[in-house]
Amino acid sequence: MTDTAIPKRTTAKPGGTEVAPESAPDKPTHASPRAKDAPRTMRELRLSRGGKKRPQKAEDNPLREGLRLERIPDPNTMVLFGATGDLAHRKVVPALYQLWRTNLLPHEFVLLAVGRRPYEDDAIRAEFRASLEKYSRVLPLDEAAWRSFAGRIHYHRLDFEDPPGYDALAARLADIDKEQNGRGNHLYYLATQPAQFAEIVAQLGRVGLDHERHEGGWRRIVIEKPFGHDLQSAIRLNREVGKVFRESQVYRIDHYLGKETVRNLLVFRFANGIFEPIWNRRHIDHVQITVAESIGVENRGAFYEATGASRDFLQNHLLQLMSLVAMEPPATFDADALRDEKVKVIRAIGEMTPDEIRGDVVRGQYGPGWVGAEHVAGYREEAQVDPLSETETFIAARLEVDDWRWSGVPFYLRTGKRLPKRATEIAIQFKEVPHKLFRDSATEPDPNLLAIRIQPDEGIMLRFGAKVPGLGIDVRSVNMDFTYGSAFSVDSPDAYETLILDALLGDPSLFTRADEVEGAWGIVTPIIDCWANDPSPDFPNYEAGTWGPETAEQLLARDGRRWRRI
Repeated sequence: MTDTAIPKRTTAKPGGTEVAPESAPDKPTHASPRAKDAPRTMRELRLSRGGKKRPQKAEDNPLREGLRLERIPDPNTMVLFGATGDLAHRKVVPALYQLWRTNLLPHEFVLLAVGRRPYEDDAIRAEFRASLEKYSRVLPLDEAAWRSFAGRIHYHRLDFEDPPGYDALAARLADIDKEQNGRGNHLYYLATQPAQFAEIVAQLGRVGLDHERHEGGWRRIVIEKPFGHDLQSAIRLNREVGKVFRESQVYRIDHYLGKETVRNLLVFRFANGIFEPIWNRRHIDHVQITVAESIGVENRGAFYEATGASRDFLQNHLLQLMSLVAMEPPATFDADALRDEKVKVIRAIGEMTPDEIRGDVVRGQYGPGWVGAEHVAGYREEAQVDPLSETETFIAARLEVDDWRWSGVPFYLRTGKRLPKRATEIAIQFKEVPHKLFRDSATEPDPNLLAIRIQPDEGIMLRFGAKVPGLGIDVRSVNMDFTYGSAFSVDSPDAYETLILDALLGDPSLFTRADEVEGAWGIVTPIIDCWANDPSPDFPNYEAGTWGPETAEQLLARDGRRWRRI
């Protein structure tokens, strides 16, 4: 069977003069003018490639492909700045140990602990071991896992404000890459004071530790919160970081986004067909988001004096949870599509005027009281706290998302310290039925409610009306409750384990982007500025062990609503 001949074509020059027809050989002629151009037809494309396949890299490990929890990061060195600090010992190192123990880190992993203090490798390993025995999620420690993990821990002394020290750090990393086959993959984790972020980033750029290689060798940086202390400082810090690292290399961490129930909120909304159709203003009356803490400032008085509840929780945790509740379904489940939708929510909230702030935002500060069976001091009596402090330890706000889905639906946010219990919850309050059919019922059932418990008892509860057994018609509210602890026989990872693994895998979905950070500060900064211009507040205005000041109750009462009892 012979191939059908391809008809030859003739072309004409201006003026009507014909030129020689193009030949159409079975194989491309490299001397023809067409060969200089990109192939246009499918046949030309196939022939130009000559059946060649893209070669597979010899060093690729098949275990690093597939689902996220089945993937292992590339060989890498994690550089932990501030390794002698509290955050490193409480959260970062215990998370790394658990990832190592569960075989989610590569064999060629190295942890380079960087700090100001003079340590030898064995000394920092001993301190990390002591911290793991105190803060590890799984105890007792696995001795074999610890020994192999400890062998990958090294210490490097560095004064963060000493430029020559970064040249020594670059040389140390080059040696580690050669010895451990790290391939130049570096994750820089800034667990330091926020004031040192810009200097560390600038020095990393000066010595070239931000440069990624064409043949492989990624460089990423994880920056802890708070990312700035107001809108202008956040913009400046984003600018300084952007001078050195591309946005795709920057991972701004908010540990709330790594919590299992927060991540499940996306699955709950977009993997179930029964909730998304009613997730709008036609069916939802209002939304309450509560982040309550029973503890005080815990020897962090100096830090909290400069932060307060507005910077510590409202700007990040509360607005992050709100954006996940209110966001539109992303086109795809990748990082940029997900974060694009969250940014749209933040921008739809808009900046509040001073009058709106005075009416829709409540602040408070706890005084002495009882939490459980323990009598505790007021905030102004805490260590390193100004006796006349005006720092808020409680904040409640009424916000609205001005878009088609949520117009007219209020979002009530609150957070505070020294409240009766530790709890984080998102409560979706649905509207009442339009016609009360069962008026003869002895009790009036409450409107339907969907409560998503983020901590400590992770789960989801749906409240609905049901008939009480008996001859009459008596309708009461009942709960259908799902808890992670009883539904799955799987050990849930800590938020830091999830986020550190995602950073090593190069998945920024659960990290905040620059425009998202600035948008959140655009909401919170006017609130702080308004308070600075107002008279001194009457603090303290709520007792420790209560649910905040009376004005927080009035914030909902004026709308005919009340805070859900947790």
